[in-house]
Amino acid sequence: MTAIEIKPGIWWIGVNVRSHDLFEGLWPIPHGVSLNSYLVKGEKTAIIDLVREWSGSSRNLLTQLHSTGIAPQDVDYVILNHLEPDHTEFVQNFRRIAPQAVIISTPKGIEMTKHFFGITEGLKAVEDGEQLDLGGGKRLLFVHTPFVHWPETMMTYELTTKVLFSCDAFGGFGALKGILFDDQVQESDWAFYYDEMLRYYANIVANFSRMVLRAIDKLAGTEVSVIAPSHGLVWRKNPGEVVAYYKKFAEYPTGKAEKGITLLWSSMYGNTKIATDAVMRGIAREQVPMEVFEVPLADESYILASVFKNKGVVVGAPTYETKLFPPMAHVLDSIMRKNMTNKKVFRYGSYGWSGGAQREFDAIAQTLKWEQFTPLEFQGAPTLEDLHKAEELAAAFARSIREEG
Repeated sequence: MTAIEIKPGIWWIGVNVRSHDLFEGLWPIPHGVSLNSYLVKGEKTAIIDLVREWSGSSRNLLTQLHSTGIAPQDVDYVILNHLEPDHTEFVQNFRRIAPQAVIISTPKGIEMTKHFFGITEGLKAVEDGEQLDLGGGKRLLFVHTPFVHWPETMMTYELTTKVLFSCDAFGGFGALKGILFDDQVQESDWAFYYDEMLRYYANIVANFSRMVLRAIDKLAGTEVSVIAPSHGLVWRKNPGEVVAYYKKFAEYPTGKAEKGITLLWSSMYGNTKIATDAVMRGIAREQVPMEVFEVPLADESYILASVFKNKGVVVGAPTYETKLFPPMAHVLDSIMRKNMTNKKVFRYGSYGWSGGAQREFDAIAQTLKWEQFTPLEFQGAPTLEDLHKAEELAAAFARSIREEG
């Protein structure tokens, strides 16, 4: 594969990884992920971000670099916007084949380079707002954007072409389907790229939404012709569109989530499952969008994306030894770790010889600042009266979501 020109003197030299590994050791990527590296050439040459040693990615990057007529020995700078290994793991081997290339990052990034890779020479820390003149009309501006989503993160902006290399901001899961740019996406594929972007944000960036909004504000006065993130599509037709998506995602935790419901259910012996059918009937009656996940069979990656997006959460889970059913407790713990606050929630479930799940759930809801709707618990199998109550409570809960201002 050859490099793809983004602007004169600027190329994408990234790779599409199609692997069944877990991203960050946690998140499934059944559709792969792109690792976007970029080459900027003036009188001097810079690579912006590298790749992980993953499914031949470093070999592919070198092949694409050579396709531009540039050898590793011609590279003057390697700019590391972010030190997470999916962008930097190749740096040790690249340093061996291109020892002349100066590694550039934020001051914190340089310290992490030393600790992560044992590289102590040929390093340059750049301050917020500092510029690097490559000659030939190419000048790079470094913009510190800490905690989007690690503390050392920055973006790099090419002042002449107005290309913003935005690191993990504005990225998404999903290997690119034979294209690179937003204006090449087929209409039938838009849902794929959007959903993978939302899942990426919910899994990776959600905890740092306040800092995402701060970074967007910081860049508000900057004229941008292209947004080139570290994962996903390169946005050249309408870069403002992806900024709007990320702004919307970042505002979900503030109470501006979608008027939809995520239904999470677990059942030991089928009693809570029976009630789940009634709950779904009640929600469907009110025609509120609903996404349903069986716990623990559904992967948390997809659950987190749905909970993050939706205003309403319904939790159906039984009591287990006077506490919440452990698989559901584990999912709720992951939701707490991602700080997905300001939801409305309705819980129902069966219990055997005693209750107890609701007490544990109350503590979780309080931690998350979730507004609780009237819960429903029943002993053993639900009666017809229980099922009627489950349907009516679910319908009333759905109405409260739909009618919220």
